[in-house]
Amino acid sequence: MAIKFPGIGLVKGLWLTLRTVMKRPITINYPKEKEIVVPRARGVIALDVEACTVCMLCARECPDWCIYIEGHKEMQPPAKEGGRPRSRATLDRFDIDYALCMYCGICVEVCPFDALFWSPEYEYSEGSISNLLHDKSRLTEWLKTVPTPPQLESQ
Repeated sequence: MAIKFPGIGLVKGLWLTLRTVMKRPITINYPKEKEIVVPRARGVIALDVEACTVCMLCARECPDWCIYIEGHKEMQPPAKEGGRPRSRATLDRFDIDYALCMYCGICVEVCPFDALFWSPEYEYSEGSISNLLHDKSRLTEWLKTVPTPPQLESQ
């Protein structure tokens, strides 16, 4: 039969606290020290305007309906002499509301023309929730922060 001393749990808890106070903290002090993110981290979605064909697959597949796209068709001159003019969709508006976005990445995956990319940029907080609606120009700025994809393996 073991003898139980009153307050032994308190002593064990205080000993654990004393041990951990003397150790170096695992977390970083965020505003003063920046986190080193992995190269292919998911931060914010970047847009390549030249690659976008206004197919609206990303907006249709988005479960949160946080992508707003508007475009119009323009007639392009024929590629060869004697050819007929073709219509091409032109992007007018591409907005993502990050107040609604859940960062699932479905829009990046379904884009058949590689117009959307994950950028490792994670510092884009705003003071007002209305400023989280990012337009085409702001999404294009993050394209320069997108790392190059890894090379495919040769067989």
